[in-house]
Amino acid sequence: MLLKINQDFLQHNYYTDIITFGLNEPGEPIDAEIYVSIDRVKDNALQQGVSFQNEMQRVLFHGALHLCGYKDKKKSEIIVMRQKEDQYLQLMAKAQQ
Repeated sequence: MLLKINQDFLQHNYYTDIITFGLNEPGEPIDAEIYVSIDRVKDNALQQGVSFQNEMQRVLFHGALHLCGYKDKKKSEIIVMRQKEDQYLQLMAKAQQ
C-alpha cells in the first residue's frame, strides 16, 4: 500500500517505512496523515540490529520531524534529521526508565 501511495502522490517508485502528509496551513495547529509500513519497520530493525519498538519510535519521530519542517533530501538535512531522531529516542528511553 505504501508503495502505491509513494508512486501516486510523491512520484517515488520505492518502498518506504513512513509517509507523512501535512494537511495544515502554515501557522495553524498540525494536522496530518501518517502512513507506516510495519513490514518495512521490521526489516529496518533487523538490518540496524535494534528492537522493533526502537525502530518504530524512530520512524514516528521521523514523521513528526517532517511535520515540524525538517527535511531529508540533502545530505546535510539527513544528518540533522538523524541527530534529531537520536535526540528524541534518547529522551524517550530516559522517560521509560
